[in-house]
Order: sequence, then C-alpha cells, then structure tokens
Amino acid sequence: MNLVIDFGNTRIKAAVFENNRLSGHFVFNTAEELLGADVLNLPIRHCLIASVTRQHEVVYEALAQKMQIRIFTNDCLLPLKNLYTSALTLGSDRLSASVGAYFYFPDKNVLTIDAGTCIKYNFVNAANDYLGGAISPGIPMRLHAMHAQTSALPSIETDKTYQELIGTSTRTSLLSGALVGAVCEVDGMIQRYQALYPDLQVVITGGDSDYLCSQLKSRFFADQFLILQGLHIILLHNIEK
Repeated sequence: MNLVIDFGNTRIKAAVFENNRLSGHFVFNTAEELLGADVLNLPIRHCLIASVTRQHEVVYEALAQKMQIRIFTNDCLLPLKNLYTSALTLGSDRLSASVGAYFYFPDKNVLTIDAGTCIKYNFVNAANDYLGGAISPGIPMRLHAMHAQTSALPSIETDKTYQELIGTSTRTSLLSGALVGAVCEVDGMIQRYQALYPDLQVVITGGDSDYLCSQLKSRFFADQFLILQGLHIILLHNIEK
C-alpha cells in the first residue's frame, strides 16, 4: 500500500494506492488536519510527497518513522525526459500532471491543462520529452486581481453557474471576464498547439476543470486525480530503479 501527498497552493490532496490502483483519496486544508487523519493508520509502505509550499516539512518529520518516504525533487527519476531549461524552478505539480497524462497516453503529443490556482499548460511530445508550456492566472486569481489592483471594482466570489457572454452589471461583467475569458484562453491555447501538432491529445485536471470541461469546444480527456496518479507513477518508477 502506497501513499502520495500533493501540497498545493490552496489545499493538500492525498491518495492511497493498493495493488497499483487508487483505493482512496482525501483533501485537507492544513498539515495539522492531515496529521490527524485516519489514513495515516493504514499499513503504508512507501510515500511520496510533492509540494509547492513549505507545509510538507512537518508532515515529513512525523511520517519518516512510520514508512519509507521520499520528497519529489529534481533528483527523482522520471519516465519522461525533462527538457525544461530551468528545471530547478519547475513545479512538481506540472511534472506530476504530465506523468499522469503519460500514464494514459504514452508516446503521444499531449497537452496537459491543470486549472487550479493558476492555469498551467504542460506539453510532452511523442518522444516522451517534457518541453514546458505556459502559466496564467486561475479563475479566482483573476477576480481577486481585478479587485486588488483597482480602486472601484468589488471583490466577488467565483460563480461557476455563470455562462453569459455579456455581463449586464459590474458583478456579471467581472464574472464574464474571468470565467468566459478563461474558457476562451484555454480553447485558444489548444487551437494553437493543434496547429503545430494535429494529432494532439488534450488532458484536463484541477479544481476548476469541471467548469472548463462544461464550456470548452475542444475535445479532451479529463481526470480529477491526474496529479495524484502521476505522483504514484513517479513513486513506483523510483522504487523499481
């Protein structure tokens, strides 16, 4: 039984794999909440932690005596060849998402889109080379930035039920710009990649993937557990090597 933990910018996600199948997944708001969870009482043999924050440090110390634990760093072996020129600054979530997509579509040109705090585009070519991609503000970040960077625009919450192109109030104009604008961006990015790679496979994940998937015109494959699946593939790859 293996455990993978993903410390994201907003939440902590974890999954248990038994016989190489995902048998349970969990979401936590803090490291303390994770440390008090029943999942840590399971007979876990191996654990891989990926983090874009510093919250993982206290968890690592607490778990190191219970199981064989690894931190996902640039030294970890990957089933992909990483050609990113600034590998030291490449987020573990971007690589994990691409490895998760590789699990489903090896030897394919794959664009993986992770719609979370930021919208991250990650491209792997048919030779299984990770080349890079793009990062843009996620939907909540767009709404927050318009309030924080102006003197008059209000702070509003994301409303994923909103679909109208024409906002008829300040609130709905902000929602149109943030939500509909994000959909147009993602569709446009997919079209640009498809112009270069006509056989492109698109894979979508992340907290706002549900909204994007309901709106996108492009064809895609979606998996909300893609990063966790990728982390487990990376864990197995390092155990085997």
